[in-house]
Amino acid sequence: MWQKVLTIVVIVLIVLGGGYYAYQQLIPPPEEENQGPVYSTKPVTRGDISVGVEVVGSLNPTSGGGIQVPGYRGSGGITYLIEEILVKEGDEVKKGQLLVRLKAPDLESQIKSLERKILEDKKDIAELLNIPVAEVDRLDASRGITLTTPIGGRITELQVREGEELKLGQIVAKVVDDSRFRLVAKLTPWEFQNVQIGQKVALRFAQFDGIIVGRVTDVNFEPVAEPASSLADPYKPAGSGQANEEHVYVHWVSIEADNPGLIRTGMLAEVGLPVDPKAETIDAFSARWTRYPSVVDGYVDEETIYSRAEAIVTNVYVKNGQKVNPGDKIVSLAGDDARQTIDAKVNELRDKEDELQRLYDQYNNLDILSPMDGVVAYIETDVGRTLTPGEWLGHIYNTSDMRMWSTVDDIDVLLVQQGAKVQVTVDALPGRTFEGEVNRVSTMGRDRDGMTMFEVDIKVVGSPELRPGMSARAFIQAGSAENVLLAPVEAIFEEDGRSMVEVLNPDGTVKVVPITVGLMDDRYAEVKEGLEEGELVITGSSADVLPSQRIQGKDTLLPSQPDDGSGGGGQGNGSGEGGV
Repeated sequence: MWQKVLTIVVIVLIVLGGGYYAYQQLIPPPEEENQGPVYSTKPVTRGDISVGVEVVGSLNPTSGGGIQVPGYRGSGGITYLIEEILVKEGDEVKKGQLLVRLKAPDLESQIKSLERKILEDKKDIAELLNIPVAEVDRLDASRGITLTTPIGGRITELQVREGEELKLGQIVAKVVDDSRFRLVAKLTPWEFQNVQIGQKVALRFAQFDGIIVGRVTDVNFEPVAEPASSLADPYKPAGSGQANEEHVYVHWVSIEADNPGLIRTGMLAEVGLPVDPKAETIDAFSARWTRYPSVVDGYVDEETIYSRAEAIVTNVYVKNGQKVNPGDKIVSLAGDDARQTIDAKVNELRDKEDELQRLYDQYNNLDILSPMDGVVAYIETDVGRTLTPGEWLGHIYNTSDMRMWSTVDDIDVLLVQQGAKVQVTVDALPGRTFEGEVNRVSTMGRDRDGMTMFEVDIKVVGSPELRPGMSARAFIQAGSAENVLLAPVEAIFEEDGRSMVEVLNPDGTVKVVPITVGLMDDRYAEVKEGLEEGELVITGSSADVLPSQRIQGKDTLLPSQPDDGSGGGGQGNGSGEGGV
């Protein structure tokens, strides 16, 4: 009996408890009075910002060089065989590095054969002239027919004519190498103080503009007394006589310089000394010009050609001022009866020696070297292959200076400037960044699929890991700022053409503040004026939701119902919390 009563009581309590719980869940409590909209804010911070344009493209080398057999195509005369190939496609190489080693089986035999013929010809000439074989290469004029020039340069003071009889030791001509001239500067003791052998000096001539840089080759440490009349003194009074001749102590300083082609003997040069005798450069403005100009007294290399025998001039091969090379003929002299025979043999000997030198050059060029730093793009050959002079075997490209070509639209092109810094990444090398620079931006756009695009050429400082055709991404910097105020872009709006933000005050009130905006990316904008660090700017609020939406204080089992209008809006006293 009691068990049945207890069971009934428990069932009744469960039903009453469940009903009460369902009532609490189905019937929401009265909503509290709406206290106004809820704001989403972010603080104004200080930091760095960088803006730019992102582009994609592929990498290409800017320069390259060929892997080529020494010599010229069609020169003939010799063939090569590949003995060893020391590199393969993709290898990094340096300029002058050995790439392919060649061999020429028949070249060595040609050289030995020609060397034997030359030695035989020298023995024949030495026997005819009764001189040692070693002297054939420098024939004495008294034993030969033709006088030659010992150095290269220009002929001067040519004093003989055909048919003229020459005496032994008579001067025939002079050969001067006018590529370098010399002069002796005369410096006062004060000017001479810091002069050193090897230092650079400036030379200035009245006949033309600019300066010529020379070097001190010798100095005289003991001063020499020079008559004042022998010095070209620009400060000497005009018309001063020599009745009371004065002497001036000067130091002689020998100077040599390259001749640009305008300097002749007898010209007057002003001498400029550097303030620092060890200076590597000197110009007309930094030089200390000496008091006394100096006369160009000659050229560095000069040779006088004398007659080595009494003979009659039969041929003159040069003229005054003519440029000659070492060994060129100057004049021919009538000597003994063997003249014509000797001339023929000597000419034949010279031809063979020229041919031997050509073979030596080929023998010393059996190595194919890299013409530049770079990476081997391809090399198409095999060991044992027969090659001819000038034949191409492969190609090398330079990876240190590459190009990336891309395009930007008509909006982004305004942000791309020539010379702008660029950061380049390559998909094949994750984590690596390469520096670059905008080399060129096209000034005229082209239509591509209905969009106007502008071409951008980017110079990339590469590395050996890069390959032509690699896909790359580039960030072209359009501007950056450090340690500036930053505000989220979603907080900024425009009103009457001005940028504005809403600032949430500590007391909960809101004020609208005009600001001056600088750089802007997709998240933040630089604030130049109007805000201070730490202020809260409003990025959104509950007042921004649609009229059919509500902000719930807590969840219930029943869906929320739209406000029937009796409770008012955000600051009203209706039952909806934060309603609008």
